[in-house]
Amino acid sequence: MRIGFIGTGVMGKSIVKHFFSAGHEVAVYNRTKSKTDELIELGAAWQATPAEVTSVSEIVFSMVGYPSDVEEIYYGSNSIFSVEVTGKLLVDLTTSTPTLAERIYQTAKEKGADALDAPVSGGDLGAQNGTLTIMVGGDQTAYKRIIPLFEIMGKSFSLQGAAGAGQHTKMANQIMIAGTMTGMTEMLVYAKAANLDVSKVLETLGGGAAQNWSMTNYAPRILKSDYSPGFFVKHFIKDLKIALDEAKKMQLDLPATKLATELYERLADQGFENDGTQALIKLWWTES
Repeated sequence: MRIGFIGTGVMGKSIVKHFFSAGHEVAVYNRTKSKTDELIELGAAWQATPAEVTSVSEIVFSMVGYPSDVEEIYYGSNSIFSVEVTGKLLVDLTTSTPTLAERIYQTAKEKGADALDAPVSGGDLGAQNGTLTIMVGGDQTAYKRIIPLFEIMGKSFSLQGAAGAGQHTKMANQIMIAGTMTGMTEMLVYAKAANLDVSKVLETLGGGAAQNWSMTNYAPRILKSDYSPGFFVKHFIKDLKIALDEAKKMQLDLPATKLATELYERLADQGFENDGTQALIKLWWTES
């Protein structure tokens, strides 16, 4: 299958490697070309614009940073929609807004293509291991078409509803993650202040009701002072703000999510926006 992939960052690069391993042809584009060097060495075909990627691909994935980036690669100059897309399947893996997902879906339909919004969860490790969770919005026929590729990159995927439903599901996911990240961080702060053996505490809590993905995957990194980004602080702030905006439209008040957003904004203001989300501990452990 001829696959196009726009956005080969921390997670995108690993996904492309899985496609290679499965025997697919992949054309790639990234705003910073050097981030595609390893993939080109593996056999990826570099394309200079999103339009060129689209022209040579049957299925086009995009995985960029912000909704504004999604809008640019779909609607800007030399964009996906600037070329013929009839019969193609366009899959946006970016965590973006439901409104933009609906717009892309409608434009794709008008141009004879299919589009899915399919944000993912699982971070860098999920991408590396091919165990991402994929939340999908769009038509059933398009979803069935993409399942063989989702099976390569993820362990869990499901169609949540019409266009935009994938993004709404990802917002629900990020709301939950916000709670587990703040809980995990404060747990570590408390355990250390109580002069407990933090490693032993983690082992014990991991066997009980407190067990959660954030604690399992991020607490060990914190103890090693590893704040490399499985998921950037700046992108998490973006996600939480989208969630709060969508909640406001539904006349919902989410105080815990608001507080988590404020904490991460404080972290970014201190210069840690390019760290991983586990860097939240730096608001307490200044020596780390």
